[in-house]
Amino acid sequence: MPSPHRPHRPRLRKIALPSWLPLDGFILGLVGTVALAALLPVSGRAATVTDGATTVAVAFLFFLYGARLSTREALDGVRHWRLHLTVLVCTFVIFPALGLAARGLVPYVLTHPLYTGLLFLCLVPSTVQSSIAFTSIARGNVAAAICAGSFSSLLGVVVTPVLVALLLGGSGGGFSADSMVKIGLQLLAPFLAGQLLRRWIGGFISRHRSVLRLVDRGSVLLVVYAAFSEGMTRGIWHQVTPARLAILLGVEAVLLTVMLTLTSYGSRKLCFVREDRITIVFAGSKKSLAAGLPMASVLFGAQASLAVLPLMLFHQMQLMVCAVLARRYAARAPEAVETGTGTGAEGRPGTRARTDGAESADTALTRV
Repeated sequence: MPSPHRPHRPRLRKIALPSWLPLDGFILGLVGTVALAALLPVSGRAATVTDGATTVAVAFLFFLYGARLSTREALDGVRHWRLHLTVLVCTFVIFPALGLAARGLVPYVLTHPLYTGLLFLCLVPSTVQSSIAFTSIARGNVAAAICAGSFSSLLGVVVTPVLVALLLGGSGGGFSADSMVKIGLQLLAPFLAGQLLRRWIGGFISRHRSVLRLVDRGSVLLVVYAAFSEGMTRGIWHQVTPARLAILLGVEAVLLTVMLTLTSYGSRKLCFVREDRITIVFAGSKKSLAAGLPMASVLFGAQASLAVLPLMLFHQMQLMVCAVLARRYAARAPEAVETGTGTGAEGRPGTRARTDGAESADTALTRV
C-alpha cells in the first residue's frame, strides 16, 4: 500500500535482452574499448607506457589462470580419456586443419591479414566458462566439461604458440628464438607460478573471485585497447572494408556450422551417450577469447589488432548459436537424463546432469 505522504510512482520495467542473445557486460565492454581505441588511440610515450602495462597485465592474467585451474580435478578426469581426447582432437587438430583449408580463400575472399587472424582463431584453446555453462543448461556431463576445458587451457599455453610458429611462421610477428623466450617469460612462467602457488593462494582467490574477475576482464580490455590503438596509428584499418567484414562473418559462420556438425555426428558415431555428446559439442566447437587475446598481443605484436578481430567476432557468434542450441538440447532431454539413470559410454553410471551438473556449473565458473 503506497504511503499517504508520498505520491505513487509506477515501477519501471527493466529492459531485458532476448534469452537467445547472450550479450553481457563484458561483450559490451569489448565493443566500447574498440570504439575508444578508434576515437582516442594512444601514441608516442603514452603508447610505450600502455605497452608496458599490457605486458604486466598479460603476465598477471596467466598467473591467475594457473592459480585458478585445478590440476587435481583435471587429473581426476583422466579416466574419461576418450571424451577428453575427442575434444582435444577437435580443438588442436580439426580446427587447425579447417583453418589451413581456408588458405584457398586468399586473396579473392579474405585478405591475408584477415586469414592470419582466422587461422590464429583455429589454434587457440577451447573455452572453459561458457562450455561449462552451456553443458549445464543442455543437461550434459558438466564434470567432463570442467575437465575438458582444464585440459585444453593447460595444453593451449604451450600448444598454441608452437602451432603458430609452425603454421604461421613469419606471419606470427616474425617468430624467432627471442619470440619463444618472450612467450616463455610472459605466458608460461606466470602460468606455472600460479600452479605452484595455488596451494597457498587458492583460498584467497576463491574468497575474492568477484574482485579478481574484474581484474581478469580489465586485463583483457587493456590488451584490446593497446592492440586496436596500434592498428589505428598504423592505419591498418583501411585494409578492412564493411564488405570484407561481412564476408569474414560468413566464413566464420560456415566454420562454426562445420564444427558443430562434426562434433555432433562424430560423437554419435563414436558411441558416446547423450550427456557426453553434449559436452563434446560445446567444448569441441568453441574457442577462448580470454586466452586468445593475451596470446595474440605476445605473438603478433603490432599486427595484433587484425589478428584478434576474427576471434572477437567468432566468440560472440558462438555464444549466440550455442545459447539457442543448449536450450534445444534441454527441451529434448529425456526423463532418464533428469533422474540420472543413464549409463556412460563404457558402462559407467551416467552423470546426474540436473542435480550434480547444476551445482558444478555454479562453482566451476569461479573455481576453474
